[in-house]
Amino acid sequence: MEAVGRLSTAPVSAGRFEALLRSLGAGRPAPDLFPSLAAAWAEPHRAYHGTRHLADCLEQLDAAPADGADRALVEAALWFHDAVYHPRAGDNEVRSAAWAERALAGAGVPDERSAEIARLVLLTRHLAPAADPAGRLLCDVDLSILGRSAELYDGFERGIRAEYAWVPEPVYRAERSRILSGLLARDPLYQTPHFQARYESAARDNLRRALARLSSA
Repeated sequence: MEAVGRLSTAPVSAGRFEALLRSLGAGRPAPDLFPSLAAAWAEPHRAYHGTRHLADCLEQLDAAPADGADRALVEAALWFHDAVYHPRAGDNEVRSAAWAERALAGAGVPDERSAEIARLVLLTRHLAPAADPAGRLLCDVDLSILGRSAELYDGFERGIRAEYAWVPEPVYRAERSRILSGLLARDPLYQTPHFQARYESAARDNLRRALARLSSA
């Protein structure tokens, strides 16, 4: 059982990424791709959506059954899902997906696999529940923070607020409440048995606590 009381502190590994490229069928060298991704994830404005989030997602994926998903496609989508992250922009996932498709195709990954990975990246907008096994696993991994310990969840909320420090407090509270209420309204929140069993109850408790704080004066 994976730990639920901490976020991963393991470094993201060039070796792991290179092995992933091989498993995807990459046929051309891409020596600059991992350094570019690592630099993007390490940008200083990422109070939550940084390297630790990526490492934690990979750890969560490793601990979960595939449930019919192509694990390599899900992992590739995780590497790219917040590769572009600027809180003032509204097209981060679109730009991340475009980077994934362009870079993976450039590395010789077959076009249909590159396109599928880009499609999966777009699902991390979390606009609606995913309709396919890979999408369900990917989205559950990305949202696993919602069901972690209260301490970790509260740190996540502080990180999000820090990333949006430029937003006035009343506006932030209203918009954050809208997002969290939408997640809480999903039944179930998690789409795979593994994540439902592990995190569903705690996630609902955490979301209710966060909403209560946001609504307090």
